[in-house]
Amino acid sequence: MRTALARIATAVTAMVALSFVVPLGLLNGQMARDRALTAAERQAASLVPVLTVTADAAVLDDAVGSVPAGTAGRLALHLPTGEVLGSPHAPPADLDAARRQSRTATVAAPGGRVLLRPVLLEAGQLAVIEVYVPQEELSRGVAKSWVVLALVALALVLVSVAMADRLAKRVVRAADRLVQAVTHVAAGDLAARVDPQGPAELRAAGEAFNHMADRLARLLAAEREAGADLSHRLRTPLTALRVDLDGLAANPGDLGRLAQSRSALERVETAVDDIIAAARRPGGTSGTSSAVVAAADCDAAEVVRGRLQFWSALAEDQDRGWDLAGADGPAPVPVAEADLAAALDALMGNIFRHTPHGTAFRVTVHRGRHSTGLLFSDAGPGIADVGAALRRGASGAGSTGLGLDIARRLAESTGGSLSVGHSPLGGAHIELWLRTAPKPSPRRSARRAERRVGRQSQRSK
Repeated sequence: MRTALARIATAVTAMVALSFVVPLGLLNGQMARDRALTAAERQAASLVPVLTVTADAAVLDDAVGSVPAGTAGRLALHLPTGEVLGSPHAPPADLDAARRQSRTATVAAPGGRVLLRPVLLEAGQLAVIEVYVPQEELSRGVAKSWVVLALVALALVLVSVAMADRLAKRVVRAADRLVQAVTHVAAGDLAARVDPQGPAELRAAGEAFNHMADRLARLLAAEREAGADLSHRLRTPLTALRVDLDGLAANPGDLGRLAQSRSALERVETAVDDIIAAARRPGGTSGTSSAVVAAADCDAAEVVRGRLQFWSALAEDQDRGWDLAGADGPAPVPVAEADLAAALDALMGNIFRHTPHGTAFRVTVHRGRHSTGLLFSDAGPGIADVGAALRRGASGAGSTGLGLDIARRLAESTGGSLSVGHSPLGGAHIELWLRTAPKPSPRRSARRAERRVGRQSQRSK
């Protein structure tokens, strides 16, 4: 690019310089020619007074010798008598033409030009003054002016090339940085960014690249999280299958256990099919991902009842007492049923994995004005480090550390939240709040507060 810009600058500047240099050079040559001929005309005019005063050849010869052109041998005086004083250079034909036309003329001569000036004497006779101007006088200083103009033109070209190269260097440097950043991202370095510099177009390209790289990094992170979340859904049917297989191993002839194992295996296959279908969704792979907004509604109470019916079999095997409250009426929430079921299984799975057998638990569905809460309480040892438990992938109990994060991101996708505390039963207490109405704007909340204060003041009066 730098070479191309240098060539363009050279061509453009050269054309501009030539458009000025050539006319100036020609004008300077014409001025030098006119200057030399004007000087010759002045010297010829200096002899006119002498011719009008006297016709003495000796006096006229002295007058010719007193003129610089005459001293240099470039002036001649042609008298009417045919006598010639000085050094003639004019061709005879041009001399006769000047006499006939009786006017000043400039004619070509070997090595230069000749100025012929006729002078009218007494009795109508004509004398012709001849001044020879050599070519050196006609072109004096022209070559030097051409050299100066050429140097000026060359200097202009060099300056323009230097400025174009400086600009091109800035553009090329910014483009090289952008290319290097693109190469690093293509090689897998998603942290590569470019500092937008250079012209406005390259700065815009650099900002667009940084935005694209940030978006790509977020999408890849969301894909990894979604893959982990989808895989986490298999834990629930696999846990049930493991429990059934353990019971079948202890009682090989238990046909009921065999039927339960087959049912659990079917649930595993169904979960795998759901994961594949969710992974093929356009725009995301998991409804619990923060980058995906749920586009379906479901009845939270119905989903809770269905999932507790599934977990109740395992709770019975592990001698766990459980209780469900508040699920007798509808509780619509703005999330997909599969996503809510996955979050419920994740929270229920934590209870069964991180509390000993025989630990009781309770699930409560709470319907509020603007949100619906799903409350999970157990009588286990509780959660020692709440902050670590809420961090994705962090677990102090040897699990994947994804269960609470799946539920948290589902709540946040509706504008809700997830909190962890201590249960009245003595163990952990987890509240999953799904917002069912949009949050009021700060201005609207302020107006409500003002109206509330106004009503209170009127009551006090």
